[in-house]
Amino acid sequence: MNAPQGLTIGQLASLACTLEVCAPKPGNVHRSADFEDVTLQDFLASAIAIGPVFDQAPSLSLGQLILQSVAATSRMTRTNTNLGMLLLMAPLAMPQDAANLQQDAAAAIENSTAQDAADIYAAINLAKPGGMNTSAEHDIAGSAPPHILDAMKLAADRDSIARQYTTSLADLFDQVVPLLTDTTHKHLPLSQRIVHTHVCLMAQMPDTLIARKNGDETALQSTMLAKRVIDAGPPMEDDYMQQLGNLDFWLRCNGHKRNPGTTADLIAAGLFVCLRQKTIVAPFV
Repeated sequence: MNAPQGLTIGQLASLACTLEVCAPKPGNVHRSADFEDVTLQDFLASAIAIGPVFDQAPSLSLGQLILQSVAATSRMTRTNTNLGMLLLMAPLAMPQDAANLQQDAAAAIENSTAQDAADIYAAINLAKPGGMNTSAEHDIAGSAPPHILDAMKLAADRDSIARQYTTSLADLFDQVVPLLTDTTHKHLPLSQRIVHTHVCLMAQMPDTLIARKNGDETALQSTMLAKRVIDAGPPMEDDYMQQLGNLDFWLRCNGHKRNPGTTADLIAAGLFVCLRQKTIVAPFV
């Protein structure tokens, strides 16, 4: 399937993941910061691995696209690097035309089957994401439900990825994409716009990976610290950068248990939308 700028859908998916991880977002792996058990190279290798799978999106079901992408990633890395990104990007890759991307991606989720649900469960178990809690109903360790939305609805209040599935990707299209394309920040390089979007999202909604690993109080504290960055002044100026450094230091103080990984997943998916809809185009400045 051809995409804007002569790139395939798979190349755009790889590019979105690459742009996301290379931006120096607070608390995440990026070009100047690794974690002990996962590095920039792991994320870049994962981005490359999923490209050929996403190029097959027109001939794959939603569950197949996610499971095969996780399998391709697992052959490149020993740690989950991209499950959340794949859950978000897969329905966005299935429409051949990006004109009605939100509605068509939501339809791809709605029209998915019991086999898709089983494949998505298999993908999650293969990726072994951190911070997963047990559930009395539709637990990930058990059998998949008849429809993936049955499970996502139960998790929506504690997981931002699940919430996108149940709300027609509302946060992604109503918050993430507008922040990435905000014309008032067009003077900033794309990498800095990505960082600012990341901080704005953290300030607007607690990162659910932080909440799952550390509890709601810690997640709310991360939101408060992100708000201090936004309130400090214009992006990338001295006061803003001081507070950004404080946020980054706090997020990294406990290994990477405070890693705002769900926010990063939303950023990657937002970049994928922008690349598909040509609101962000190369060369990236």
